[in-house]
Amino acid sequence: MADDKEIVVEFLKSKSAAKSKFYFKDFLELFPDRGPRDVKKVLTKLINEEVLEFWSSGSTSMYGLKGAGKQSHAEGED
Repeated sequence: MADDKEIVVEFLKSKSAAKSKFYFKDFLELFPDRGPRDVKKVLTKLINEEVLEFWSSGSTSMYGLKGAGKQSHAEGED
């Protein structure tokens, strides 16, 4: 799973100039040969390790690198 975590983090870092939060389906595209449950386990592990953060508006759920983007600064989550 260590390689899977690196894939996710590198993807987020490579896209960080464009946007800071991504939908779950964006991560499914990184692992086309894996099921949603396996991908969710990778994301959950990164959240538990405080590498990623989960953001939800109630109707939309997104993932991003912890501390990245405008939302975390606006809510004082630094």
